[in-house]
Amino acid sequence: MRVQLPLINAVHGRSALTCRFRCGDACFHPAPNTSSNPYVGDVIATALSRRSMMRAAAVVTVAAAAGTAGTVVTAPSAEAAVQQTTAKPKPKGKAARGLRFPPVAPNTADTVTIPAGYSQNVVVRWGEPILRGAPAFDPDRQTATAQAGQFGYNNDFLALLPLPGERGRQILVANHEYTDEVLMFRGYDAAAPTREQVEIAWAAHGLSAVVVEENKKNGALTVVPRHHLNRRVTATSEFRLTGPAAGSDLLRTSADPTGRKVLGTLNNCSGGTTPWGTTLHGEENFNQYFANAGRATDKRYGIGTGASERKWERFDKRFDVAQEPNEVHRFGYVVELDPYDPSSAPRKHTALGRFKHEGATVRLTHDGRPVVYSGDDERFDYFYKFVGSKRMKHGSGRAVREHNLSLLDEGTLYVARLTGDSPALEIDGTGKLPADGEFDGGGEWIPLVTATAKGAVSHVEGMTADEVCVFTRLAGDKVGATKMDRPEDIEPNPHSGKVYVALTNNTNRGIGTNAPADEANPRNANKHGHILELTERWNRADSTKFAWTLFLVAGDPEDPATYFAGFPKDAVSPISCPDNVAFDPHGNLWISTDGNQLGSHDGLFGVATKGERRGELKQFLTVPTGAETCGPLVQDRRVLVAVQHPGEISGATVEKPASTWPDGPGKIVRPAVVAVWRKDGSDIGV
Repeated sequence: MRVQLPLINAVHGRSALTCRFRCGDACFHPAPNTSSNPYVGDVIATALSRRSMMRAAAVVTVAAAAGTAGTVVTAPSAEAAVQQTTAKPKPKGKAARGLRFPPVAPNTADTVTIPAGYSQNVVVRWGEPILRGAPAFDPDRQTATAQAGQFGYNNDFLALLPLPGERGRQILVANHEYTDEVLMFRGYDAAAPTREQVEIAWAAHGLSAVVVEENKKNGALTVVPRHHLNRRVTATSEFRLTGPAAGSDLLRTSADPTGRKVLGTLNNCSGGTTPWGTTLHGEENFNQYFANAGRATDKRYGIGTGASERKWERFDKRFDVAQEPNEVHRFGYVVELDPYDPSSAPRKHTALGRFKHEGATVRLTHDGRPVVYSGDDERFDYFYKFVGSKRMKHGSGRAVREHNLSLLDEGTLYVARLTGDSPALEIDGTGKLPADGEFDGGGEWIPLVTATAKGAVSHVEGMTADEVCVFTRLAGDKVGATKMDRPEDIEPNPHSGKVYVALTNNTNRGIGTNAPADEANPRNANKHGHILELTERWNRADSTKFAWTLFLVAGDPEDPATYFAGFPKDAVSPISCPDNVAFDPHGNLWISTDGNQLGSHDGLFGVATKGERRGELKQFLTVPTGAETCGPLVQDRRVLVAVQHPGEISGATVEKPASTWPDGPGKIVRPAVVAVWRKDGSDIGV
């Protein structure tokens, strides 16, 4: 029997609490992009191969009992039954290497549910002391000073870097995207926050770097407190603005007349690790922290005209656009952190553009120049690529490190324009195949701005280089970039070079006057999302041309519109709302979800990207009530996830929690990082 689990939010799969505190109710506001650029669904020739459609069968249905693993196949729908008679059978033998684990059943358990034969531990929680002198966490006696030395709130992106000379230890770097004040403070009054509460929230934002140590007996990771590399970066830490817009009049404020220094980083979502040993962090929904905006440029970024949700403008005028009009221009960038130098100022790279960066991931060109991919997480916005002009140097000396820290300041920023190969009339919004039987097309990278050591040149008519870097969304509008359905994490596969773009959802597609489905987005009211696979021409990272295909169309496998790269649909786990992606050592794609619309809690999934098992998707874990699966990080013998905003359900408070994770009843709910490993000590999924 298929168990129908309750949806959190019928509009976009998130609770109202999530919408308030993470993105400022972005999905309930008109989409900021009002340009006439084509919609990706309109231009992407969405076509499953007819052969692949023949392989589709009934969905794998799993038991909804909490904590169980395994699958239970139910009777397929009538349409699926017809397909099943001609479906290609599931390949014989074992699953793809790295994915040989019993899949976890969709469930609503208030815990992290993992496969049989695996163990887990909480690595670090919100509020745990990581700096020397920081006190133990006390939810009823929080202070800003204490929080500045403790692990931050709502962990998202995770990175693990080697620590030479300290065997069994690594540096864990985590983003802290946003704060849930109603789940942090007992008796919180949203209409009248106190200065102390606001300053605690400032300290809970930002980044954490903390050394962790492996337990040699069982594979668990634990924090090494007071290590000299441990660090907190908050909403009041000093940052350097670099690149073509640094020093621009657009970035100067009364507190910083140079336009080169800024306090803090906000709403850091996903990120990436560079080949030169630093970490990148995307400032995403920064708009929600600012109040009293009114310019057209502010509107394009979704910045409100009234008070902000958190009322920070009451305590610092820099959050009041009416008083400090340029402060908001200093957020929305990719941040670079050097975890090996805790005294260094992190950098905000203006050459990578200003928008709602979900993250930033790096690959190198054939001659050693950096290429950075980043998505703008908004309905009907774009995805981008930066191609550096300077080569990475190898070595560990100070001069080498300084050179590599400047790699993202010179190069060209591009935005994607996609084309499809099927007539628009053949896309009816149901996911039905067009006549050519393919969901694919081509595309080009449109240059926006080129930065050199001598200056910067705009490639956008009517905009200066500074304006392109600060108002990058408007530059994309002007050159006719392709509107996408919330492009989030974008990651190149280190094995194949193919690039995977997570498109989380867009329930507005085809609704009212909004654009209907197109080839890249074959379904109206797209509530489940999909993943696009992009292949650069000649597989060169610096190419200006690419081909694309839809690798995965998410949703219930019983739905004929879903697609799993041609793999039989009676042998996959259901998935909804792909968000962050990562790769394991075998080249499998791992997908974390945000806002599952299939009734289960969000989770982490692995899917094969090559061979006869390409498209075989299996659920590895689920997260607790109200939580989102973030991170993720997949090593040979360990999987890490950031369990973000557990208990974030409408109406929940400290006094009336919706979750008791991770410490049980009577304890405050706390975001945390979790490690998972095999009990027998072997590699994951082999």
